[in-house]
Parts: sequence; structure tokens; C-alpha cells
Amino acid sequence: MEYYFINYGLILITIFITLLAQSFISFCYNRTSKEENKNNINGAETARQILDSNGLGNIKVVEVNGHLTDHYDPKNKVIRLSDKVYSESSIASVAIAAHECGHAIQDKNNYLFLRIRHSLVPLVNISSYAGYIAITIGLIFSFLNLIWIGIILEAVILAFELITLPVEFNASRRGLKQIKELNILDSNELRSGKTMLVSAALTYVASAANALIQILRLILIFGGRRDD
Repeated sequence: MEYYFINYGLILITIFITLLAQSFISFCYNRTSKEENKNNINGAETARQILDSNGLGNIKVVEVNGHLTDHYDPKNKVIRLSDKVYSESSIASVAIAAHECGHAIQDKNNYLFLRIRHSLVPLVNISSYAGYIAITIGLIFSFLNLIWIGIILEAVILAFELITLPVEFNASRRGLKQIKELNILDSNELRSGKTMLVSAALTYVASAANALIQILRLILIFGGRRDD
């Protein structure tokens, strides 16, 4: 009885954390995306200005489809901004574009946690599939050692999520610093932009928390078992 209470309690906590993070970022984005900045500068112009001021004129800024699909591509040296962020002159657009520029500046400066994160990507891609395959096969054939190998592989994903946290928070700090130094937003607008980026960062905190809870659930399920 206690086992089921803890197990389902962890599931409910995971759902709650995910919904809370998604609701908060949606609320902040919807609010700041309706606030036009006084300089009437859009996301693409923000990114170009920050990149050029940091000697990153080689990095392209392009538009991509989707909602909040913004990201920095370190391999191809491209910042990809979702259509609204790219073209609209809202506080949200400026903040998000600046955040992605923060990643580009990290790349230029060989930011340690970014390098570690990039090095983990191939392993994470394998672990995300191999972990549950190992657990499933271990369950079918009652191989507890194989199950634990699967849990260890899932722990790689947790490590990746934890490494992502300083990368994202640091990119936001760098981006906000650039906005301030280049006078793209005034002090009041900057506070709204910071709120937007904090809400976005909380989604990564939620992902890390959920990865941790998932591993705890697996340990709870299989921790007391023994090989036959």
C-alpha cells in the first residue's frame, strides 16, 4: 500500500511540475508578447545588433516556423527564431532573441558547461532509447542487472538536464546584459524581459526535476528485487 502511494504520488508530482512550468511560461509569454518595446526593434534586429557588437557577424539569423522554436545551432553557426519572435517588436521577442545570442556568445567564449552539454548529446541520444530497451528486456527475462544498466543510462539524461541549467541561466544573463548595454530596452521593459526568461528557464528546472523523479520511481520499483 505504501509503495503504490509513493509511486503514484511521484507521478502526480511530475504532472504537476510540468503543468505548472508550462502554464507559467505561457502566461509570461502571452503578456510580454503583447507589450511593444519603445525602440520598435524586433527579434531579428535585436539578434543582429547583439551579434555584430560581439564580433559575431559570421552568425546568421534566420526565421523558422513554429511557436517558441527558437534556438542556436552551434554546428552551422545560425540563430533560428520562430516567426513571431523574428518579426515582432515585442518585449518577449527581444528577450528571447537576446537569450539565443547569449548561447552564441557562450560558444565564442568556450563556456565550459556548454562544451560539456554538447559532448553529452550523442550519449543522451543513445541513452534515451537504450535505457528503456534495457529495462524492458530485463523485465521480460528477469535480468535485474540489465534493469540497473537501464537505470544508469537514464541517469545520463538526468546529468544532461542538470548541465543544461547553468547553460540556460547563463545565456539569459548574457542576453539581458547585452540588451542593457546596447539600450535596446529601458529599465521597465528589461524587468518584463527578465520575467519572461526566468519563466522559460523554469521549464528546464521542471525537466531536471522530472528526470530525477523518474529515476527515483525506477529505483523504487526495482530496488527491492533480486535476480532469480
